[in-house]
Amino acid sequence: MDLDSLSKISTEQRNSNTLNIDSMSTIKIVEVINNEDKKVAIAVEKIKESIAKAIDIIENSFLKGGRLIYVGAGTSGRLGIIDASECPPTFGVNFEMVQGIIAGGNGAMFKAVEGAEDIKENGEKDLKEKNITKEDVICGIAASGRTPYVIGAMEYAKSIGAVVLCITMNPEGIMNKIADIPMSVKVGPEVIMGSTRMKAGTAQKLILNMLTTGAMIKYGKVYGNLMVDVQATNEKLTARAKRIVMLAVEVEEEKAIKILEYTNYDVKLAIMILKTGLDKEKSRRLLEKNKGYIQKAIEEAECEKA
Repeated sequence: MDLDSLSKISTEQRNSNTLNIDSMSTIKIVEVINNEDKKVAIAVEKIKESIAKAIDIIENSFLKGGRLIYVGAGTSGRLGIIDASECPPTFGVNFEMVQGIIAGGNGAMFKAVEGAEDIKENGEKDLKEKNITKEDVICGIAASGRTPYVIGAMEYAKSIGAVVLCITMNPEGIMNKIADIPMSVKVGPEVIMGSTRMKAGTAQKLILNMLTTGAMIKYGKVYGNLMVDVQATNEKLTARAKRIVMLAVEVEEEKAIKILEYTNYDVKLAIMILKTGLDKEKSRRLLEKNKGYIQKAIEEAECEKA
């Protein structure tokens, strides 16, 4: 990227509020950073309609057996991988459903691979290795909206008919023109000029949280505001599974433990049995029929009783 192009991106401008940050007291540095961070959620709110559209697209992809694949470089790539890796333990989905790709390969997650983001062809190559189809959703992530690696992946995804999203901090970036649904947030200049791991990274994290959480809610992975597909794979998650059942059905711990042991710690099935009074197999069949959406399964059970 040439100097002229770089100078036009808001995150590459000097922040007038932090011109003398190197002379500030420690508490003042903290206050200044905190004040800048407060602006991020407000900026994200301005593109809520686009985020909502993207969530509906992702949910529709999941219903068809498609995947959500994030593509990014540096901080953007790492944030995509983090969001993807949190979906299985939170929502009980397989590790293929939401994935993250980073320029430079998995090693770049822990150590910067300089120059990897500049190779456009590698974006296409890495995405091809995922064997994507038109049922998948590809989301490019880059603060500048101009990262060649991400553009290469997005253009390839478009060429095979997949829906393409993007998250940028630069409305003028080419990625916004490629994407079917662009999500571009104006966070303004960073505290440290060009350090897009700060406000830009925070905005990206907020949007990524909304995309997967929103899509999983629509996909039936939540009952009320409880993560009913949580996998009880450690002590904390086992305790959470018990508490979810207790809260969802208003039972004591002893009864929650008993039903969870009966369902092999299938939280959703345990709630279904207690809510409807049906046996395990009938409850399981109704959940499967309703694609795991517990509220719909409960409603169908009540209709059958009536």
